[in-house]
Amino acid sequence: MSFLGSLFNKKYENIDGIKVNNIIKNNRDVLILDVRTPGEFGSGHIPKSKNIPVNELSLRVDSLDLYKDEDVIVYCASGMRSASAAKILSKYGFNKVYNLSGGLGSYKGKLK
Repeated sequence: MSFLGSLFNKKYENIDGIKVNNIIKNNRDVLILDVRTPGEFGSGHIPKSKNIPVNELSLRVDSLDLYKDEDVIVYCASGMRSASAAKILSKYGFNKVYNLSGGLGSYKGKLK
């Protein structure tokens, strides 16, 4: 696949913190996936998030199969690791994957 082809075939959407809040508010079956380290997760995270570090995601993706047709919001500290995680999820057949652009700092709600 060419470079341009790979740009246009990505199967996830980059969204901002406002859209994240709207998805969470309107879909109680949403999976909120924090792909930071457990230490980062422990220092604050979006409520109801599941923590799977990006470097473990490929090995643990089967545990998320129930969410293949649900909204999946992926985030990290800056948006880079979550973009990688979004690509992984798309590759494994997840259909509605959203990457929080700008990472946790762009989230507009309270942290847990």
